[in-house]
Amino acid sequence: MRPWTQTRRTAVAVVAAAATLALAPGCTLSKTDGPNPPSSDGRILAVKIDNVGPARPQTGLDAADVVYAEQVEAGLSRLMAVYAGRLPPVIGPVRSARETDLELLRQFEDPALAFSGAQSKLLPLIATAPLRPLPPGKAPTGAYFRGGGKVAPHNLFVRPKALKADPREGGLESTGFRFGPRPKGGTPEREETVRFPAARFTFSWSAERQRWLVSMDGERARTTDGGTLGASTVVVQYVKVHESRFHDRSGNVTPFTETVGSGKARVLRDGRAYKAHWERPAGRSGTEFTTEEGRRPLPFAKGQVWVVYAKA
Repeated sequence: MRPWTQTRRTAVAVVAAAATLALAPGCTLSKTDGPNPPSSDGRILAVKIDNVGPARPQTGLDAADVVYAEQVEAGLSRLMAVYAGRLPPVIGPVRSARETDLELLRQFEDPALAFSGAQSKLLPLIATAPLRPLPPGKAPTGAYFRGGGKVAPHNLFVRPKALKADPREGGLESTGFRFGPRPKGGTPEREETVRFPAARFTFSWSAERQRWLVSMDGERARTTDGGTLGASTVVVQYVKVHESRFHDRSGNVTPFTETVGSGKARVLRDGRAYKAHWERPAGRSGTEFTTEEGRRPLPFAKGQVWVVYAKA
């Protein structure tokens, strides 16, 4: 066989294998998705953040515009913090990405994602996803560091400005989120708890601070400097959660959270709870939240938003 023929066949086989993987069931990519645009700085910076006991308290979480809570292996939770405005000096502890993140981030325009790594079979999907991946191996020297008085693997932190990400005003517009005055209706609410198989989140209304104070696994969530974490709006979004094709080193199957579709939600703001409906028709679409009755737009309170993905 001629050398050029063998080379050509090998190249075709590699392309075909990549296409099969990218379009396999459960994949988050569409045929219109291409490689990451290398010149894009990203309109938002998303950071995967550790959320088990040894990782707390986290750093820089209070500066996020949106915090997503998702289920991972063994029923535990992990956070994705999205920054569309100011960047804190340090964020962390940083942990690995999941397939759920790729679908979730498609509703943002030109997102950059900071993460510590990923399962080897997931890496090709990350490489072709419409985002700018910024793991330690692709980040500028000095952007990531070990520290914070924590033990590995809960001690990886990132200096976001060193990543040269460039969050810009309006970075949340593509999400479908709307902010405005408190709508009519709702019922008075003082506390809401969302349970995962091996984790739980509790949000307690503080009239004094006009925020929902966050507790995780029964303990009040605090920042590294001792402040308390709190949200202006909390969204409990009921979604389908099922097994994916991926698993961790211990053999625990990674859950996949479906954020495209529609379903029920519960929106907390200003000390009140609203029954809501969410809808996201496609990966590149934002997620619209409306009142359960009448399907009227349901605006969020200005400030930090927490979105907790609860199993429907």
